[in-house]
Amino acid sequence: MGIHAARTVATRTRLRRGAVLTALLAVASGVAVYSGTAGAAPQPTIGQVQAQVNSLQAKVDNVGEQYDQASQQLSAAKTRLTQVNKEAAQAQTHFNTARAQLVQVAVANYMDSDQTSVLGLLTSGDPSAVLDQASLVEQVAGMHNEQAAQFLGYAQQLSSVVGQRQRTEEGMAAVQSQLAGQKNSIAKLLASKQATLDSLTAAQQAQVVATTVGASGTTQASYSGPTGSQADTAVQFAYGQLGCPYVWGGTGPCADGFDCSGLVQAAWAAAGISIPRDTYDQWAALPHISSSSLEPGDLLYYAGESHVAMYVGDGYIIDAPQTGEDVEKIPQNEDWYAANFDGAVRP
Repeated sequence: MGIHAARTVATRTRLRRGAVLTALLAVASGVAVYSGTAGAAPQPTIGQVQAQVNSLQAKVDNVGEQYDQASQQLSAAKTRLTQVNKEAAQAQTHFNTARAQLVQVAVANYMDSDQTSVLGLLTSGDPSAVLDQASLVEQVAGMHNEQAAQFLGYAQQLSSVVGQRQRTEEGMAAVQSQLAGQKNSIAKLLASKQATLDSLTAAQQAQVVATTVGASGTTQASYSGPTGSQADTAVQFAYGQLGCPYVWGGTGPCADGFDCSGLVQAAWAAAGISIPRDTYDQWAALPHISSSSLEPGDLLYYAGESHVAMYVGDGYIIDAPQTGEDVEKIPQNEDWYAANFDGAVRP
């Protein structure tokens, strides 16, 4: 079955929603499983469970956006390391060539004397040691001052780039550790058992579902609007992703999934406009607009700027809601979105 055919299966989103709510409910703090035995703590109200689930989802979104930030940092560090390695290889070549030339000078100048320390220095390949003994290098060079200066310059260049490489690698290791921690945190939140959900009746479960992010969306819609502007292109792209799975850290294509900020970034990239990767940087970098002047393509932020959706006109948004759900078209005034709205920006 193709991607678009799969989107027509109306029950998939609801089944996924049940799965994610199971996970979210099970880790909502303070909610226990009730056996009905004497002395058990009072069962929380549906309102309390709803508040706990939505608070937890905000935490999941927050960690997810931090994960996106760290992923961007790691990507930048990898790019930088590639460049530093090229610079290091070039610097090493220059250093080796200049060193070989000075070795010849040293052999000629010290033919009849003790050459051990001189030749040892020049053949060590350690640019830091060379720099520490710069005066000896200059002495060895004798009348070849230009060669000595060039060699010391290459030693300085190589020493610097080796330091950059070490700092870049250390930074990458730190970010990778951060990513692993964030991934573990999200996995724990989303891997909980369904004990709490099972303790609720079907009617209670329906009440909880009704107030979660993406509760009343649809994956069955197509774009029929204008195509003349970049905003139109971004909105058309977002419509084209309806039914694609939510994957935290996802930036597409559809088969690989999107998270909320990855979806809007990809939509505006399709329109030729680059925006930051995560919600916090988007919120900080893009021009803010009033909610009374929304136009299709504008970005709406929620829950302390930890979640973003695209306004697509006529009171609707397109959003990648949460793990277990698909990209959906959702009423802008749905309970969760109305209660957690922070503001809007226009790329």
